[in-house]
Amino acid sequence: MTPSLRFLRIPRPRTFLYLMSLRTGTELITLTVLINKISGVYGLLALLTGLELSPLQLSMYIYSCLALILTAFLAPHIRKQSPLQCLALAWFYIIDSVINATYTAAFSVTWFLVLSQHHSAMLGNTGPGGQTMDDLAGFTSPEFNVSRVDVVATPGAELTGGQDAVAVGQPGNLTTSLGAPSLGHGMLQVEGLPSLMIILGLWAIRIYFILIVMAYARGVLRMHMYTASATRLYTDSGTDAGATANPFAADAEEGQGWKGKLGRVMVKIGQSYWLGTEEDNSWARGMGGKFRKSNDAEPTGPVERERRRRSGTGPPPPPQPLRVQELR
Repeated sequence: MTPSLRFLRIPRPRTFLYLMSLRTGTELITLTVLINKISGVYGLLALLTGLELSPLQLSMYIYSCLALILTAFLAPHIRKQSPLQCLALAWFYIIDSVINATYTAAFSVTWFLVLSQHHSAMLGNTGPGGQTMDDLAGFTSPEFNVSRVDVVATPGAELTGGQDAVAVGQPGNLTTSLGAPSLGHGMLQVEGLPSLMIILGLWAIRIYFILIVMAYARGVLRMHMYTASATRLYTDSGTDAGATANPFAADAEEGQGWKGKLGRVMVKIGQSYWLGTEEDNSWARGMGGKFRKSNDAEPTGPVERERRRRSGTGPPPPPQPLRVQELR
């Protein structure tokens, strides 16, 4: 790959924060997903207390519960380095990020409109979940819209004396005092700019997490590809050890049944990233010490014995036991 095209490919980190392996980073990222999705359970429990939720909020809590179950099922396979489950975890994290971005955008728009003092009482809800934010924020849609309050005191009519105080509110103009209610106006409020910076910062971290999970799943796939190619080298003649084959191919062990079909579909999208050739073995550095490929190491075990048996260079057969005839 030329240097000019190298900048256009998907980044492939080798470590997590330059301190930990990709496997450790993927485990920590999965742990954050589990903690985040637990909020869906508490959100559904809040319905028992009588809290009213918008349909969008309810759908988010239901999705979080389903995502919690799926993540808990896939998490143990990170250490097992199962190719199908690790690849599924990577794709799930990508899809979950897109769904979270959609929910975040919807609720952010609502929050900025609430900050802009949108007349929710006159115009209806300001957006998805706007009524809930209105009830909990406590500073929007006031019962009386006044700019200042004058206290008028008059002598009391009772014999004991004293004074009667009356609060008189002077009408205020919401549009002229706060500006025209709009999304842009809400983003420019004192609370809006920090909220926007926090959202952008968290999403920059999220994109980095996506690259880490994808890189680990790619490393697991390549580990299985090189292991399979090394096995074929010593069992079948004329096989290239560096060849990268699809681990979910129809004739492979991982390609049988519906799991194989699912794996082939997931690998087909972005096949050059998952199964593309690699100039070196740098992908193995982030596998947490579980895989080390060495071209100089001689194979041992059943594979080596099978190769020697086929080539006729195996060890000589054991000598026949000596039979001593008994002397009579």
